[in-house]
Amino acid sequence: MDVPRQFTGWDESAFDVLLRLQGEPSQEVMRETRKDRERLVRQPMVSLLHDLAWEEPAFEDHSVWRYGKTSWWWQNQSAVARIARSIEIGLRFSLDGLRVQGAWWYADSEQISRFRAAVAAETSGSVLDDVVAELRGRGFEITGDLLKRVPRAYPADHPRGALLRHRSLLAVRHLGGDERLQTPEVVDRVLATYEELRPLLTWLTTHVADCVPPARSDE
Repeated sequence: MDVPRQFTGWDESAFDVLLRLQGEPSQEVMRETRKDRERLVRQPMVSLLHDLAWEEPAFEDHSVWRYGKTSWWWQNQSAVARIARSIEIGLRFSLDGLRVQGAWWYADSEQISRFRAAVAAETSGSVLDDVVAELRGRGFEITGDLLKRVPRAYPADHPRGALLRHRSLLAVRHLGGDERLQTPEVVDRVLATYEELRPLLTWLTTHVADCVPPARSDE
């Protein structure tokens, strides 16, 4: 059954609200802008995640963050969809526009050990190397928390030494802040970005999280 989408886009005035919150806004400014920020900035993100979850099961377990104590949380509207332990899809709306990322981070030592073992193994490691290269070629920013050198347990000249240095791994795409953010097209753009991220998230879920990867929505 087709369900009408709730998300219609971020109104241009959402950027005006965020502009007022730049720098170190006073408590008075935060109080004055709270209702407008909720209506123009946060609620569209709530609607976006609702539509994404309806279209794609990977977005079902999600949260849209509220207001934190520091100004950053007022200047950035974030949401997260949990894929597995320490593996997630993140969205952030700010004056820079919308950013989408696939992330493995805040991992414990057990997960980091599994990640390194899978990277070092020829078959699984080569797959991740190809996945990361493909994402980078598609314009994703590959980042994360990196050691200064390859972990001691592995040769310094390991062919995947750059990946072995990761204690977290993120693939980030900036969707920009143009007029398309004011339209329902955002839903399809985020879904398309997720499809590009799916091989990375599946690899991480299989080899690091030690659980079943998310099913495709058309299966």
